[in-house]
Amino acid sequence: MFTRIISSTLALFLSSTLVFADSPQIENVAARKSGNYWSFDVTLKHGDTGWDHYADAWRVVDMDGNELGLRNLAHPHTNEQPFTRSLSGVEIPAGMTEVGIQARDNISGWGSEIKRIQLR
Repeated sequence: MFTRIISSTLALFLSSTLVFADSPQIENVAARKSGNYWSFDVTLKHGDTGWDHYADAWRVVDMDGNELGLRNLAHPHTNEQPFTRSLSGVEIPAGMTEVGIQARDNISGWGSEIKRIQLR
C-alpha cells in the first residue's frame, strides 16, 4: 500500500513537472524595417494552462544577449495556439545584420532557444 502511494505521488509529480518544463516554442518570425525602426511579428506555441502557467513575453536580443526590445504578453492563450503578437519601434544598431528572438513563460523564465533572424 505504502509503495503504491509513493508511486502514485511520484508519477503525479513527474507529470506536472514535465508540463511546467515546456518552454514556449518560436514557430515563426517576420521582421520588417520602417524608417529607422524595425517591427517584428512573432508566432509562439506553448501549452498555456491558464494564469498558473503561460507564455508571458518574448524579446529581441543582439548576438551577445543584450535586449533590444520586449513584448510582454498580458494574458494566457489557452484556446489560441499557436498565436502571433507584434512589436514595433525596435531600434537596431547600425550595421547589425542579425538578431535573436527569445521567449519566456511565467514558470520557467527565459527559454534556452534563441531563434536567429537575418535582417534584410
